[in-house]
Amino acid sequence: MEQQNQNEIEIENSKRENTNGEVETLEKKEINLKDLGDDRTVNTEICTEMQRSYIDYAMSVIVSRALPSVEDGLKPVHRRILYAMKLMGLEKGMTKKSARIVGDTMGKYHPHGDMAIYDAMVRMAQDFSLRYPLVKGQGNFGSLDGDKAAASRYTEAKLAKISMELLQDIDKDTVKHTPNFDNSLKEPVVLPGKLPNLLINGANGIAVGMTTNIPPHNLNEVCDAIAKIIDKPKTEINELMEIVTGPDFPTGGTIVADGLKEMYETGRGGFVVRGKVTNESTKKRELVIINEIPYQINKAELVKNIANLARDKKLVDVTDIRDESSKGKIRIVVELKKGVEPKFAINRIFKSTNLQTKFNAVLVALVNGVPKQLNLKQILEAYVKHRRRIVRKRTEFDLKKAEEREHIVKGLLIAQRNLDKVIETIKKSKTISDASENLQKKFKLTKKQSDAILEIALRQLTALERKKLQKEEKDLIEKIKKLKKILGDEKEILKIIKDELKELKRNFGDDRRTRIIKSVKDIKEKDLVLKQDVVITITEKGYIKRMPFKSYNEQRRGGQGVIGAGLTTEDFVKQLITCSTHDYLLLFTKRGRLFWLKAYKIPEMQRQGKGQAIINLLNIKDDEITSIVSIKNFEDYLFLVTKKGMVKKIRTELFSKPRNTGVRIINLPHDNSDSVVDVKMIKEKQEVMLMSANGQAIKFNSNEVRSMGRASYGVNGIKFSKEDEVVSMEIVPLEKTNETILTVTEKGYGKRSKIEDYRRTGRAGKGVINLKVSEKTGNVIRTIAVMPKDNIVITTKKGIVIRTSVKNIRVMGRTAQGVRVIKLKVGDKVGDVVGLGGIDD
Repeated sequence: MEQQNQNEIEIENSKRENTNGEVETLEKKEINLKDLGDDRTVNTEICTEMQRSYIDYAMSVIVSRALPSVEDGLKPVHRRILYAMKLMGLEKGMTKKSARIVGDTMGKYHPHGDMAIYDAMVRMAQDFSLRYPLVKGQGNFGSLDGDKAAASRYTEAKLAKISMELLQDIDKDTVKHTPNFDNSLKEPVVLPGKLPNLLINGANGIAVGMTTNIPPHNLNEVCDAIAKIIDKPKTEINELMEIVTGPDFPTGGTIVADGLKEMYETGRGGFVVRGKVTNESTKKRELVIINEIPYQINKAELVKNIANLARDKKLVDVTDIRDESSKGKIRIVVELKKGVEPKFAINRIFKSTNLQTKFNAVLVALVNGVPKQLNLKQILEAYVKHRRRIVRKRTEFDLKKAEEREHIVKGLLIAQRNLDKVIETIKKSKTISDASENLQKKFKLTKKQSDAILEIALRQLTALERKKLQKEEKDLIEKIKKLKKILGDEKEILKIIKDELKELKRNFGDDRRTRIIKSVKDIKEKDLVLKQDVVITITEKGYIKRMPFKSYNEQRRGGQGVIGAGLTTEDFVKQLITCSTHDYLLLFTKRGRLFWLKAYKIPEMQRQGKGQAIINLLNIKDDEITSIVSIKNFEDYLFLVTKKGMVKKIRTELFSKPRNTGVRIINLPHDNSDSVVDVKMIKEKQEVMLMSANGQAIKFNSNEVRSMGRASYGVNGIKFSKEDEVVSMEIVPLEKTNETILTVTEKGYGKRSKIEDYRRTGRAGKGVINLKVSEKTGNVIRTIAVMPKDNIVITTKKGIVIRTSVKNIRVMGRTAQGVRVIKLKVGDKVGDVVGLGGIDD
């Protein structure tokens, strides 16, 4: 118990804070290692020990596992695999089992899991992962669909030809070697790296506190950029970007240039990558063909995602999808509904799937073992610096070997010229050492030369061999002179680097696969839907639908119409408007609330379709839509009228920010004695006309009504008897036009009257007669302002719809009863009348 209390006191001491709120330095603790099987006791500070241990771990991950070196673009595991394969003789000839390669790598250089090594080797063999694969695989090495490679005992591999450019000259003391994990072998710290591997194949990895994600590039462009740096060291990144136009992914696709400049200048930036999409037309339908997908995107998952979105009705235009890809060729076929515009379907696929994705690049690599974020120029300069060092060391190695051989050849030639004396001297010598010393003294040779003479075979004493030695001496002298010239002039080294780059381009260069486009606008909602004129209908029971404008064919006055909707019993179309699919719809309820809805979000149906319940699209409870206004921008005013004749004007900018729950726009009485009848857009210098069911009309200037806030009730617009009520409102211009007022009654009668026949009165008056209502005509259902070339659509309560031209209804006096405009069946009545404007079929 005493020991336990002591431990609690120590814990409390470790948590004690000073007056500044900072945790005090932890006291030194005794760490007893007996529990770990060790009899030693270590005195150390826990905080310091934890900090040091974590930093050691972090640096181990950064340097030894996650980040590539800027010199050769390889992580340790990749470097060890390639080096082990070279030592196994897998440069040319037959392949060998992957399991053997993994075993050699793991046993000699990389003491980690065999699957980790095999997975790294598999990626180096995949032509869809690396722009220029470093390993040539035989067997199943995975696919774009995310299929894993076969087990290492089934596959075989060897070094790809391009890998030899990374390993070239490794035997000439060009790079530093370090002991392996058990100190039994040596392994290279970096490879000579003639190939600019970091940029052309890229790299990705997650370390502790940092990450790297370098996209692959085209070999030709990178080599040209390096040559540019060599010729003009002060080249700006903007100039380099004219050569390196952007990443070049093995899977092709399209890159949007926005973001590339930031990436190349700072070493960090993002850019959009898209797949390559075309469309084909058949007799039955339109097809969208995906030929290329973004880098590192799983093709099978992409197909599955499109199929799921089509199933969930989020890609409404897609009817079927199939993967017709073959080896080395991608072909995903997306079938569209008949008559669908492909570009909008393609935009939807881009917006909803990984066919368009963002690549977030982070150009971090190890520079002399230290992680650094690099820009494009710094990476190219690091390559040049590394290659200068490699070429110099290689030249020094070759010079040393050439000088050593020249020294030997000179001794052999001396022996050839004094052959008899050399033989006689050797014959008189008692031992080999005596012979060596005698030769050195007599012919002024070095020990190496005398030893070489003693080792010479008799067949090398012929005249032919003498000529060969003379030629070799001449060649060696020339070679030594050339090598010294290289070492004496830095320009010669740079020239060699440029020549090697040209050789790389000649042997391995190819055309770009990824296309670069300057910019692409963000896919907005309007880019997902074809802009077209449509008809929106709302029924009495709250069903809404969208139909193409051309669904209605014009008929003569008095026609019987066509079936407008397959409605339920006692339901009828009460409102119909025309608008664009890109318009906002403002929907107003009887209780004075406003809801927003994009026109294209209303489900499109055939003319006979009932539609979708509005309550499934909007959050409406115990209310019903009474009016719809289509709006392109929020600049003008809304003008409201209620059943009791109250009017209100309010700025549309108050409603420019849609809310899912809607907003209240008028404060109606709580007893539900009044309701909103109509809402319309209004501008300055316009007149308002209010029409009643009993045939009264009033016209007054809209400026007589001031702009109000959302919470107000409004002011009187018209006064009438208790039995009457407002049925419609029209906004007409102050100046004289060809517009007329069309009035239609519930029993199918209608007439047109000139607007100037309605004299202007003050607001809140009784107005003038609009139409003499009788038993024959029935009450007024709707009045609308029309032009001579306009069309109208009349709907009945039983769902009959007729479209006719306004010119078929003649202009009459204000008090006339009108003529029959639709022939109604027994028990049917007119439900609504809507003007379609002068839009042609």
